[in-house]
Amino acid sequence: MNDLRYPIGQFTYKRPITEEMIDTWIQEIEDLPDELTKAIKDLDQKQLDTPYRVGGWTVRQVVHHVVDSHMNSYIRFKLALTEKNPTIKPYKEEKWAELPDSKLPVDVSLVMLDSLHKRWVNLLYSLELEDLEKTFNHPDTGETKLAAAIGLYAWHGRHHTAHITSLRKRLNW
Repeated sequence: MNDLRYPIGQFTYKRPITEEMIDTWIQEIEDLPDELTKAIKDLDQKQLDTPYRVGGWTVRQVVHHVVDSHMNSYIRFKLALTEKNPTIKPYKEEKWAELPDSKLPVDVSLVMLDSLHKRWVNLLYSLELEDLEKTFNHPDTGETKLAAAIGLYAWHGRHHTAHITSLRKRLNW
């Protein structure tokens, strides 16, 4: 049986990272607001409050989490572009998913995601090759190059969109 936590598999990529890979990943980041919006189209409140797996987040929490995560990533990129290998602040995503704003209508986060991604994609398209080599340090996972982080967050968006689309398929929604 497939692992419902990883409907598209875990994040991996081939080395070296090529310009073509970067372009594809940036396009996936650019497309995410529309893809996530399509994934939740016509879901009612009960469906939005359905966990994508036993013990997992609800569809609503997944949507809000994507925005929380991508806001953090955007800030990490800006830090890495303006400081030398900054140590970023991790956050407790599980606890964030329990905060009251995670119960808001999903449209609030979809609008936010769309605006955030417009700014982020503009920044990503402006990067020079040497910028892609810049890094940030995560206290738990270590040093990450911006090139790899672009791939990680492209995957992250597809990963959570697949949580929703695979749930819809399983439950025939």
